[in-house]
Formats: sequence, structure tokens, C-alpha cells
Amino acid sequence: MYVLITPVKDEDKLLQDVAASVINQTVKPVLWLIIDDGSTDSSPKIIHSLVSRYFWIKTIRLPPHTRDIIFHVSYVYKTGFDFALSYCERNNIDYNFIASIDSDTILEEEYFEKVIREFEANKKLGIASGGLYHEIDGKLKLSGQAENFPSGTGRVWSKECFFDTDGFSLEPSADSISNVKAILRGWQIQRFNEIQMVEKRLTSSAEGLWKGYRYNGYMAYYLNKNPVLILLNVLNYTLKRPHYTGVAFLLGYIKPVIKKEERIKDIEIREYYWSYRLIEYKKLVHRRMKSLVSAAETAQLK
Repeated sequence: MYVLITPVKDEDKLLQDVAASVINQTVKPVLWLIIDDGSTDSSPKIIHSLVSRYFWIKTIRLPPHTRDIIFHVSYVYKTGFDFALSYCERNNIDYNFIASIDSDTILEEEYFEKVIREFEANKKLGIASGGLYHEIDGKLKLSGQAENFPSGTGRVWSKECFFDTDGFSLEPSADSISNVKAILRGWQIQRFNEIQMVEKRLTSSAEGLWKGYRYNGYMAYYLNKNPVLILLNVLNYTLKRPHYTGVAFLLGYIKPVIKKEERIKDIEIREYYWSYRLIEYKKLVHRRMKSLVSAAETAQLK
């Protein structure tokens, strides 16, 4: 049993397909809360139609606000989580998992059934998601995310892990913060790429890729990422199309450096991104190198 939340901001072109993918799940949520973030298109009409047809779908509406994928989006998500969990408590609705999907994500029909099955098989699993895919040139391509880290969309927490890691924080990149706190508290986090979800827009593209990657650069600064990781991020983005995302990311990082803007106050998050994450990345590179060498040796034997 799981509680699901979805923020919506002017998504009438995608919302009906997203809703269909939730409604058709083989394991449905006990509560699906749709947070209308002051939409000005026909999204509210679609949402209220869903609420009128399905007793387990509820909605709240927030005042109109400029789209913002850094601070305001965390406020929207946290408001949704707080309302949904309070609603369950008031109405004696039992749940074991807490989940979220973005309003541009289409899930395979057995998505939540398969993800929950992974939790049942591994009691140490705290946060998980399926693999995030994009349709490019008519083919589904796996998103190039951090290895094994759960996606922000299609994300599932065990109830115990969610509360052990202080819930959803009112901070930029709250999903990343949640991942870090889970790791530091001994939980396992994982992404299962064989369980599919399709994001209908490229990640960080709601306001255009240039602005989205500048935001990502700012968030890297805010979380106190080690400069070595920043350079590796820039290189990685620059080598992929569209190549300008590397420049956008770097500019997003440099601007707050020059202005000496405030970083996150949470010491364990700062230390993780400055030191521990660099060690993890070195281990990741080492594993990949070993895999490449092993593959090359196998090819020679053939």
C-alpha cells in the first residue's frame, strides 16, 4: 500500500496520459494527491474530473507562482507530502510506502507492483525507482543518471526510511538530500532499470535546457560539491548533445561562487558532497574500468 503525490503546473497536454498510467496500475495507491500549483490552463478541469471519478484521488490548489525548479518546487512537494500523510492519519488510511511522480512521466502498468516487490525482497532497501527513459528518434533511451541513484520521478520510499531521513526537506535538490541521508543512515538506495517509466520531456527542460542546466550548476554549488566533481560534470555534459549544457552548468556554478552565496547549512550534506561523494565516484570509475578490461579480455579469448 502506498501514498502517491504529483505536482502539476500547466500540464494539460500530458496530464491525462499520466493519469491513465496511474489509474491502470496493477497495484493502485491508497491515496493519490495531485497538487495544482496555480495552473492557468485546463489542468484544474482535468484534475477535478479525476477527483469526481475516483475516491482515492484528492487534490489541493496552491496560489499562482512563477515556475521555479529550485526553491519553490521543494515547497510544492513538501506541502503535498505533509498534506497527504496528515490526510492518511486523520482518515486511518494505512500505508507502507510513499511515492511521487512528476506530471510528465508515464509508468508501465506494473511499475509500482514491481518496485514494491524489490522492497519486499530486501528489507534494507530504503529508496528505489525504476529506470527513467526518454523517447528519442522513435526509440526508448535510458537516461544518463548517476549510477544506481533513484530518479526524482517515479520515486518510492519505505515508510520507515522516509521518516528516518527527516521526510522531504524544504531545500533545493531535496531528492538528492534524501538519497544522502538514507546512505548515511545505513539504508540502501537503488534504481531498477528493467522497470520502465518514460519522461515525456528531457530532464531539467521544463523552462528550456539552458536554464535547467544553469539551475543544476547552482544546486551543485549549494550542496557543496567538490570542484573535481564539478569539472567531471561539465565534461560529461559537454560531450553529450546538446553540448551547450556543459557551459550552462558551469555558468550556473560559477555565478554563486563569485557572489559567495550561501550554501546548504546541513553539515552532513556538505561533507558528503565535498569528501565522501568523491570517494564513491572513484570507486565507480574503478568498477567501470574493471568491467571494460574484463570485457576486452573476454573478446580476445573469443
